[in-house]
Amino acid sequence: MYGFVTLDSIPLDPLFTQARERGALQIEEYDEGMYVAGLRAAGARLDFLPIRAGLGSDVLPANPHLRTVKSPYSDEEYVAMPALNLDVALVHVNRADAKGNAQYLGPDPYFDDLLAMAAQRTIVSAEKVVPTSDLLEEGSFHTLLFSRMFVSGVVESPHGAHFTTCEPDYGRDETFQRHYATAAKDPDAWAEFERTFLQTDEAGYHAAVTAFHATQGAA
Repeated sequence: MYGFVTLDSIPLDPLFTQARERGALQIEEYDEGMYVAGLRAAGARLDFLPIRAGLGSDVLPANPHLRTVKSPYSDEEYVAMPALNLDVALVHVNRADAKGNAQYLGPDPYFDDLLAMAAQRTIVSAEKVVPTSDLLEEGSFHTLLFSRMFVSGVVESPHGAHFTTCEPDYGRDETFQRHYATAAKDPDAWAEFERTFLQTDEAGYHAAVTAFHATQGAA
């Protein structure tokens, strides 16, 4: 279930596209506003939330299980977006304490708080796990994205969002992202990518990425 799947500066993820095209996935594709409404409904422990998004579009024919509902106040019709109840959410933040209080320091928290509240269990990975008192050293109370009451576990994972972005700690690794996207389109290149970057542990992955960038600089 998704609103969109993208690598941002590269519009489509090739592996997802391949799986989608060969019918390997059961999917429900929603308008982004509908996706947000589904997460909010789950977080509020509601069956659905009404929303205008999706009306008059191909989203409804593509998802025949969706229903509409009329307002009891104006008789206006809305899409009844069902709750997206998640088993597990994994979110990555800039800072967290060991209890699960999660902090973002970048310009956009995206949907991380909604995912955490919609899930039965939430695992928080953080660039740094710090004492609770240190959470206000780099940001204000407004940057405390969600509280420990929604969190089941915390793990410290420096550069855990690579090759995407975790501002202001680091930006997107465009060079490596292009390497990933190019390799994913060719079976032999992808096998080499897996051997180099994925068939290893976390430290091995980051060491391989550092070595890759060294070769790019030498070229």
